[in-house]
Amino acid sequence: MSDALQIHIGWDPRESRAYSMAAFSMMRRTSKPLDVWPLMYKSLVHEHIMDRDWIIKPDGTLFDAVSDAPMATEFAITRFAIPRLQKEGWALFCDCDMLFVDDIAKVFDLADDKYAVMVCKHDYTPREEVKMDGQVQTQYARKNWSSFILWNCSHPSNQKITRQVLNTWPGKALHQFRWLDDSEIGELPLEWNWLAGVYDTRPAKELSNIHFTLGGPWFAGWPGGPYDDLFLKEEKIYKHYLQRGGRR
Repeated sequence: MSDALQIHIGWDPRESRAYSMAAFSMMRRTSKPLDVWPLMYKSLVHEHIMDRDWIIKPDGTLFDAVSDAPMATEFAITRFAIPRLQKEGWALFCDCDMLFVDDIAKVFDLADDKYAVMVCKHDYTPREEVKMDGQVQTQYARKNWSSFILWNCSHPSNQKITRQVLNTWPGKALHQFRWLDDSEIGELPLEWNWLAGVYDTRPAKELSNIHFTLGGPWFAGWPGGPYDDLFLKEEKIYKHYLQRGGRR
């Protein structure tokens, strides 16, 4: 395995613009080498890791038959496949709708081998019934804990995520980390998963990662929200970077 820090970012074709900014903002600020991977459902099917029953409805919404519930993104469940992909060492998963304003290597510096996962332990209940591009805002305990996971792939408890568990457990059970004892879930500072439009607006210098959990400028008809200016500024830098042929 590479000595680079292993990063898996959720991939959904509807949010490719957000994915690019999550990856670019992370790589632009890192102090250590990174291996950044788009976590694609189709790739996991090809590798015989996932074969979950879900569909895209005529209105464009996703529906997970196993959970008998809506699914906001194609990577709603794929994040739980990471210990089967990597098997050992530490790896980070994050949703694609994030903008990093600090060095991601600092998260790995917080890794503690006694934990199976480390997450930002949000304590809130969404007020909205709909989020992003019309997707249903699903309510469940430990909401958004799983949107940013530092995985200890070597931890024996993560071996409980068998192929059967991955493909047959309801989404809520996975997102609540029900294969783990609570003592195996470590805590990361909220600054590494700051929920834009949910928490109070703070200066970017006080934060490490801004999570556009309610949506962002990449969606048509987006009405605007906090930190949009930072996303658009980062995107401008990214376009300039591409114009220069990938040179800073």
